[in-house]
Amino acid sequence: MALVALIGLERVAELVVTKRNAARSFADGGYERGQRHYPFMVVLHTGLLVGCVAEVVLADRTFRPALGWPMLALVLGAQALRWWCIATLGRQWNTRVIIVPGLARVVDGPYRVLRHPNYVAVVLEGLALPLVHSAWITAVVFTVVNAALLAVRLRVENAALADLR
Repeated sequence: MALVALIGLERVAELVVTKRNAARSFADGGYERGQRHYPFMVVLHTGLLVGCVAEVVLADRTFRPALGWPMLALVLGAQALRWWCIATLGRQWNTRVIIVPGLARVVDGPYRVLRHPNYVAVVLEGLALPLVHSAWITAVVFTVVNAALLAVRLRVENAALADLR
């Protein structure tokens, strides 16, 4: 539960960064795309945290070191990748899709290698976080629903990136 609480605090930090960056982007003439899917994303990511705790408590899941330790390493790696993305994008990073006319697409840091490295972090975390404590149902449900949401999100984000060209 402590790990899930720490991830929850990390999410709060993300929201602080998001709010600050969104205000700056809008002040610079930015506009948002894909607003309709955003509430579903918030619910899904909140559900991941709730599911991790609920499944462990309700289904009496145990910590299995052979699974738990490698999954914890993946969770920590996902966090490192996420914050590398945030640091690389700077003021352009946001949980929302906001386009600021005139800004160039970022191609530094992890974006040199991957077009959407933050989503790699999301996928890794969504699979690994529940499995730290053997919450396999949460891992499967989040992964399947997140795949559908990411299909929408990637379409929106790719269209937004095309606006930056």
